[in-house]
Amino acid sequence: MQKLRVKTVILSDVHLGTPDSRAAEVNHFLKHVRCEKLILNGDIIDGWQLRRSGSWTKVHSRFIRIVLKMLEKRDTQIVYLRGNHDDILARFLPLQFENLQIVEQHLHEGVDRRYLVIHGDVLDAVTMKMVWLSHLGDFGYQLLMRLNRLYNRYRAWRGREYYSISKAIKARVKEAVNFVSKFEEQISALARQHGCTGVMCGHIHTAADKLIGDIHYLNSGDWVESLTALVEHHDGRFELIEFSHFVQLYPMAGDDQEAEAEDPLSLAEAAAPLLAKARAA
Repeated sequence: MQKLRVKTVILSDVHLGTPDSRAAEVNHFLKHVRCEKLILNGDIIDGWQLRRSGSWTKVHSRFIRIVLKMLEKRDTQIVYLRGNHDDILARFLPLQFENLQIVEQHLHEGVDRRYLVIHGDVLDAVTMKMVWLSHLGDFGYQLLMRLNRLYNRYRAWRGREYYSISKAIKARVKEAVNFVSKFEEQISALARQHGCTGVMCGHIHTAADKLIGDIHYLNSGDWVESLTALVEHHDGRFELIEFSHFVQLYPMAGDDQEAEAEDPLSLAEAAAPLLAKARAA
């Protein structure tokens, strides 16, 4: 199988356990990438949605399987950072065994920069101090995404391409644009306070690769709407990869059929080997 070989892969905001998670696409991406280090930068599993109702499928379990295979081969260092939707992990952190770390934040050494790696919710006062209001906001976002699904079914019926209502709002509503800009500036300042000249984050579902003053700001986006990931090449160069471009080089072909042929697994079953290693550690 042809694979993209890179030094580091950074993913965030997969939101497994929700109907809007594009798990099949992120699985395909991971299957066609070989890396020395995988950074899972928060909100990989959406604990909030799973507690309310959730939508866990075998495609979501397949993501866990792919990561576990990386651990079993022991040729990839995996760093999992707590997000706000998987905040249940906070009580166990930091946790490390073999080549897996589960942490609040991480320092990544690039070729010419040190990067602070953090999900980003630490800057969100609502998320950190008013959890009930944050859950209310998440409920509203889920309603928006449900409307988005219905609207795009209509567009598909009319033969039109996918259109993201949420991304359109972020791009056009002044308050949303200002929020993203303020977030980028604040997290860049936080990186500077940690003695870093770069920062890697997620949380706001807005992918980016740019300089903010002297700080290299990297946001891996999400796998709900943006379908983006960051990779660090062996020469130290970072690249923001969009799945729509990636799949042209690495077509999905029979991946969906292969995934459907597998027996369904629950989250507990898929994660059982990982939990057993954690207990042993």
